[in-house]
Amino acid sequence: MGYENLEKLIETIRILRSPEGCEWDRQQTHSSLRPNMLEEAYEAVDAINSGDIANLREELGDVLLQVLLHSQIANDNGEFNIEDVAKELNDKLIHRHPHVFGDTKVNSTDDIVKNWDLLKKEEKKDRKSAMDGISKSQSALMSAQKISKRAVKTGFEWPDESSLYECIFSEFDEFKEAVEEKDREHMEEEFGDILFAVVNLARWNKIDAEQALIKANEKFINRFRKMEELAEKPLEDYSFEEFDNLWKRAKKHLLQNIN
Repeated sequence: MGYENLEKLIETIRILRSPEGCEWDRQQTHSSLRPNMLEEAYEAVDAINSGDIANLREELGDVLLQVLLHSQIANDNGEFNIEDVAKELNDKLIHRHPHVFGDTKVNSTDDIVKNWDLLKKEEKKDRKSAMDGISKSQSALMSAQKISKRAVKTGFEWPDESSLYECIFSEFDEFKEAVEEKDREHMEEEFGDILFAVVNLARWNKIDAEQALIKANEKFINRFRKMEELAEKPLEDYSFEEFDNLWKRAKKHLLQNIN
């Protein structure tokens, strides 16, 4: 299988960044493109969640565009090029899959993950703490999940799920105390503890907290839009009881459409 289109795409990016190319593309830097990288990645995830394969193909192209642009910018700066990126990734994948490219024997996917973590630890010798290397640019929810998983790998784990619920309930009690104290800083701290404890509960049950919240957001948006459709007067004129009834009607309508 040839990769003519990939080679053409790389050449197109080079031309766009050249003196004969596009003014906008020439002005871009690693820093200026940061928002684009995040936006395109999230749009690709949206396509995955929707199950729209044609859209996924398009969004993966947009993600690839970001990789190629950053690689071309680095090449223009004399730092590295897309070939260097591909080589480093290929070398890493081969090194971290010794059960495929070497003689290592594994009995389960758990063994594969353990080997991956051990090999990664060997590569990242500069990391002294289990918390080193966690991205500061990703969402706080994603960071919380990674922090929780890292801690568990060291043996820092709850004895059972019931103890996790006790922790969550105790965090709510501490938040209520902070509210009673009217201490905004303490309230923020305790609310953060509630969120972190709930992320631990998600991890315990093998739920991706980030994806769960994305789905909850989408569900709320859909129900709210249905409320707007069903409303017989401006929403601002509804009482709490009327809002509650309208919400239940919207929920019922959406469930009927699903079924």
